Amino acid sequence: MSFGWPVALVGLVLLPLLVVLYLWYERRRSVSQAEFGNPDLLPNVIDRAPGRLRYLPLVLLLLALAAMVVGVARPHATVSVPREEATVILALDVSRSMKATDVEPTRLDAARAAAKAFLAQVPEKFRVGVVSFATRAAVGVPPTEDRSLVEAALDTLRPGEGTAIGDAVALSVQLGRKERENDGTVPPRAVLLISDGARDGGRVEPAAAAERARSQRIPVYTVLVGTPDGVVEETLTGGFRRIIRVPPSPETLQQLAEISGGEFFTATDDEQLSQVYEDLGSRLGERKESREITDVFAAGAAALLLAGGALSAFFFRRVP
Repeated sequence: MSFGWPVALVGLVLLPLLVVLYLWYERRRSVSQAEFGNPDLLPNVIDRAPGRLRYLPLVLLLLALAAMVVGVARPHATVSVPREEATVILALDVSRSMKATDVEPTRLDAARAAAKAFLAQVPEKFRVGVVSFATRAAVGVPPTEDRSLVEAALDTLRPGEGTAIGDAVALSVQLGRKERENDGTVPPRAVLLISDGARDGGRVEPAAAAERARSQRIPVYTVLVGTPDGVVEETLTGGFRRIIRVPPSPETLQQLAEISGGEFFTATDDEQLSQVYEDLGSRLGERKESREITDVFAAGAAALLLAGGALSAFFFRRVP
């Protein structure tokens, strides 16, 4: 805890002095009573004495004063608050294997639907960009707060060839490192990459791209889509059909997440994918911030004063 006006805490030194003054007054009052009467006859005059309970209102008063002094010092505490400034790059695999229908209607369509669910979860001020990758990585839309542009970019994704995962991470990091807030500070940034397999082509090794992301403090969260039963059917010249097995390969995605400081998720259907995005949204949606909590101490002081006043008025009003 920190204080905006710490010099006010000097007032806490006065509290022990008040205790000393009160004890001196009580002792003087007892001596004065003894001069005008016999203290041994006091039990015959009153039903019972409150004993040490008579000090309870004083204790509450001192606690209230202490709370007020701390409140005047303008205390600040570190709390978790919604993060209003952040950048997330959605990197989606649009390789041929994403046409597999083991995740209905297709892996790509399920990933696209989950991405839109993620957009609905993040705060409005989050800047979201889209990168697609097949044989090469391409920017669908740079980071923006305009959700309609992001959705339009997701809708235009079409399957291609190859899986340039390393290129996609490198391009996403390049987009993220350009982000700055209005005051020039760097906002929290992250890459969310969705793919079903290992690298197939591209110029940048996935491990090298992950190292680059870690050096820029941009964690890469990876989501594996697909099941071992995934297949892609293609029609060849002459009407022949070719069936290609495309089981997911998690190793590369696990490596990307581990090296960059992100996290690896698995999902086999669109419902699970949506849950992954909701979980990621909650991880990116908070930050630690120092906030003034003077109102908490003011409310506590008021409550203590009311309690002390009530005790003095209704329980100890007959105390001699």
